[in-house]
Order: sequence, then structure tokens, then C-alpha cells
Amino acid sequence: MITLVDTTATEKLGKIIGVVAKPSDNLVLTGDLGAGKTTLTKGIALGMGIDQMIKSPTYTIIREYQQGRLPLYHMDVYRIESGADDLGLDDYFEGDGLSVIEWGQQLGEFLPEDYLELVLSKDEQNETLRRVEFSAQGKQAERFKARILAAWEN
Repeated sequence: MITLVDTTATEKLGKIIGVVAKPSDNLVLTGDLGAGKTTLTKGIALGMGIDQMIKSPTYTIIREYQQGRLPLYHMDVYRIESGADDLGLDDYFEGDGLSVIEWGQQLGEFLPEDYLELVLSKDEQNETLRRVEFSAQGKQAERFKARILAAWEN
């Protein structure tokens, strides 16, 4: 687990993720509204060399950013109730970029087989603190997690 003291630290973790990400890495971001999922994604984009404004794709579901060292596929699947199989998400999950999926638990059986989940939670005593727990599902996700934690510690 990592403790983030403020939004600057959240963005820093995001930048690290963006720097160490490899093609077909999948990142699921879980947490309440305001937990920092989109702030983290903004940092990821910066770490990948994307300077375009990052917004949560709540109504569009997927936003693609192609101008970084890898494509960034930013997904917000909060509003998906059924029919995720019709979205062709496997093309993103197995593709040439990094997929960042906010509210990924909404996908259920349509989650990628291999993904790293980051659970962001707010501290009840200090509203600027966030805790991030890592849970890797699969070998590629384990390697992704190891790269992130090694870079964070340095």
C-alpha cells in the first residue's frame, strides 16, 4: 500500500505509472467519487508524454490519446449495465497501449484476464490523504506492479 499526501503525490504516482507502462498493460482504478482516479490518470498521461487535457470519459466511455510514447485508452465504465461485450474492449486490452479503466468492476466477466487494480480510498481524518492498494491479476500485471513500486521507492 502507498499513502499519497495530496494531489501532487497522486499525480507523481500517475507519472511513474505512465513511464513504466508497456503495451497491453491494463489498469483498473477503483474508488469512491473524488478518490483521485482522474487525477491519477492525468499523471499517467503526463508520464507517457501526453500533454492533452485529460477528462473523465463518463459519457463517451472511451477516450483515446495517441500522441504519447504509447497510446492511452482511458475508459470510464460506470454507466455500463450490460452489453460490454458489444464494445470491443478486448481490442484495447490486448492492443498496443495502456488501458486505464475507471469503475472496472462494472465490467464483471468482461474485465481483461490480466490487469492491475489500484483501489484508491480517502482518509476519514485527513481529506487530502489517499491510500492506494495494489492487486495484480495475472503475470503481466505482477510485472507492471513490480515496475511501479520499484520506481516509486527510488
